[in-house]
Amino acid sequence: MKEITLQMQELARELLQKGEVNVVLGWEKGTFWYLSPPAFVDKPEDVERLVYDDYCHHNLSKYLMDYRYQEGKVAVFLKGCDSRAFNILLEDNQLEREKYVLIGIPCPGMKDQEKAKEFGVNGDIPLAKKCQECKYPNPLVYDYFLGDKKAADEAAATKEAKAKEYSDVEQMEKMTSDEKYDFWSSQYERCIRCYACRNVCPACNCRECIFDQSRTGWIGKANNASENQFFALTRAMHVAGRCIECGECERACPMHIPIMLLNKKLIKDINELFGEYDAGVKVDGVLPLGHFDKNDPEEFM
Repeated sequence: MKEITLQMQELARELLQKGEVNVVLGWEKGTFWYLSPPAFVDKPEDVERLVYDDYCHHNLSKYLMDYRYQEGKVAVFLKGCDSRAFNILLEDNQLEREKYVLIGIPCPGMKDQEKAKEFGVNGDIPLAKKCQECKYPNPLVYDYFLGDKKAADEAAATKEAKAKEYSDVEQMEKMTSDEKYDFWSSQYERCIRCYACRNVCPACNCRECIFDQSRTGWIGKANNASENQFFALTRAMHVAGRCIECGECERACPMHIPIMLLNKKLIKDINELFGEYDAGVKVDGVLPLGHFDKNDPEEFM
């Protein structure tokens, strides 16, 4: 990863010096060794802040929303999940492709931040769960590609061949209705409605969110089990068919609610009903829940 870091810094410096972009979005080292938060670099002399290591979890595509209306181009580094997020934002007509310079980097998988805190810097830290299940570690869209693309493609091929792993979802499906209700009630009783899951999610990109509405009758602001469940289910259904499985929602949740378990349940159901589909793999205007077919037999009616 050190070689990739040097390539990132060199390319970022070149793009900024030539004036081809106004800002470069990447990662830098945070307060602790297991944190590598987003970095926003707009001066060539600051590119040495950029790093690429085992803790660059943040999906940078979400931050491109802040630059939609600014003049000039923006460069951004993309891992596999970041590129899927970028494609979803294009699909949702939130971004214009020509305004961004995409720099793809292969991803060997990010390490689990919680385990890192527990095991220490010299511990045998496992990959984050989302990375263990990832099928697309390499960027799917890019203008530049850093690192050895052939080796990256060969490594990714083994992951793409694997079927999606739904053992956790299947375990939940075996529960009775009462058990499911009790399980999810206990989870969302702990929710503090900080909206971190919404704010970090690239599929949550509405220009005005229903949960920010001040008009009465839309959504309650109380932090209680009922309102929290309504928030969680509304958000889950909103991103259904568009979740790119980056796991940022669950990683950002300070209460450690298993948000991706609900998202994976919806992904599993959609695949069974509409055929295998991975959101953000390509931009073709065909989302499983995003178009209407007049020949739909509507057998469920």
